[in-house]
Amino acid sequence: MIYVGEIADIPVGESVRIQGSMAAIAVFNVDGELYAIDDTCTHQDASLSDGWLEGCAVECPLHAACFDLRTGRPSGPPAKKAVRTHQVNVSDGVVYVDDSVRAGDRELAAAE
Repeated sequence: MIYVGEIADIPVGESVRIQGSMAAIAVFNVDGELYAIDDTCTHQDASLSDGWLEGCAVECPLHAACFDLRTGRPSGPPAKKAVRTHQVNVSDGVVYVDDSVRAGDRELAAAE
């Protein structure tokens, strides 16, 4: 588990970027629900934590590729490949991210 910070450090509609064991991870607060995905857009190297949040989707700031925060899947071009999602845990107001690959992510990778 990777320490992210206090839950108050991630206001609603905002994100933070942390360093995972394999790659940077973006943690988003969508109406009080926390989601974590790999921070780098799969279309071109851009930080998704710098993107625009719309509901449960983030739009890449470089070429406007959108990714569903729940599944990591892009909604359409220019991105074709999903980003990995990560489990978020909150304990006593402290946020942690499990940066190991979830089963759903392995299924996504196999389908691509």
